[in-house]
Amino acid sequence: MLKQNIDFFMNIAKFYAILSKSLDWKLWGIGFNDFIVLYHLNQAPENKLKRIELAEKVWLTASGVTRLLLPMEKIWLIIKESNPNDARVSLVILAPGWKTKLDEALERIEIFANDIIPSISNTQINDINKLISEIWGKIMWK
Repeated sequence: MLKQNIDFFMNIAKFYAILSKSLDWKLWGIGFNDFIVLYHLNQAPENKLKRIELAEKVWLTASGVTRLLLPMEKIWLIIKESNPNDARVSLVILAPGWKTKLDEALERIEIFANDIIPSISNTQINDINKLISEIWGKIMWK
């Protein structure tokens, strides 16, 4: 049973690495991690989040998300609005040109997903999502 569990985790890590590399190549100009940031900002009220909130949503530390945001800010995908009193509450905001990039990325990811997983039923996808969420929850609370 132990080897089976380790293989399960190794397969998840391998899946993420391959998926990330494939999507980096298919998103033309932004990486998969950039897409994840844009996606979460697009879902946020007024398209803005505190840096620490964004870090939680993209599964990084505050310093990790800061490193991720630097190149995105240079190419005007995001704008950082500093708080002079507390850097932890500085805001990350979608820049004016974000919508086109995000729409293009969503379209490419949809095409990629339809090419890769056309034979998997919605029930199977929901079951996999539920399993991963349960495991994630257990990891987070250990």
